[in-house]
Amino acid sequence: MDTALQKTIAYIEHHLQEELPLETIAREAGYSKFHFHRLFQREFGMTASEYVRTRRIADAAKMLLYTDEKILDIALSYQFESQESFTRAFKKIYRLPPGTYRKIMASLTMQKEEISMGNQGVKGWVLSGSHPFNYEMGLDRKVYHSGKSSGYLAATSVQHQGEFATMMQEIKADKYKGERYKFSGFIRAEHLDGFCGLWMRVDNALQDVLRFDNMGDRPITKDTEWHYCSIVLDIPEESAVISIGALLSGGGRMWVDELKFEEVDETVPTTNIELTSHLLDEPANLSFEEELA
Repeated sequence: MDTALQKTIAYIEHHLQEELPLETIAREAGYSKFHFHRLFQREFGMTASEYVRTRRIADAAKMLLYTDEKILDIALSYQFESQESFTRAFKKIYRLPPGTYRKIMASLTMQKEEISMGNQGVKGWVLSGSHPFNYEMGLDRKVYHSGKSSGYLAATSVQHQGEFATMMQEIKADKYKGERYKFSGFIRAEHLDGFCGLWMRVDNALQDVLRFDNMGDRPITKDTEWHYCSIVLDIPEESAVISIGALLSGGGRMWVDELKFEEVDETVPTTNIELTSHLLDEPANLSFEEELA
């Protein structure tokens, strides 16, 4: 993704409770307002203004659950003109007015946290990797990018930095063959002692890797607020299985949210990492006398 757009995501995260006119955000990216609007909508599927409002409402929902702040104060702190305008916007996403959401969800959240303490079960996802027993995955209802929760992967007893775990899932490739797909989402990281990122792999029926990207050329190596990541791969006709996931290598904790798996056209470049090395025309340095240039 355009590094300037990535920069604006970080800028927005740090200024959610301040005025954020499009001109200011575009200037932060170094683009004209028109050009920035077009790039942002193409990458995220929504306008910058819609994105800001969505993130403000998600943060406000968190304050409703975990603080005693008045609804009006929360609304004003996130740049809504009134409690009424905040309520209208909130109901569009959460289907409940803020007061009802606070009353119902606060009690449900407490119950779920007590029930799921130490539970590895996250619907649709499997914990795997080189040392999955040294990690845990779960749902976090206090840290999320939007909605009510995020998924997390955290090191618990990592012995060596080379150890890693992934929360992943596999799907049949049948309905995706011959198309180009993007796996994307937001990652937050804390106390990293290694790296993290998204990954995607396409295999044939013999389990040969046809396409692959684990963000190895652009890993997240430092603690970060919500950071947008994307992987784009072609799904060849001989594909059998598509695997997607989030990877944490070494220590620390990562959160993932708003993951998407969507078809894109050929104007979106692939991020495939070539796994096969270049074959030489003939054997080289059989006497071991030649040195690297």
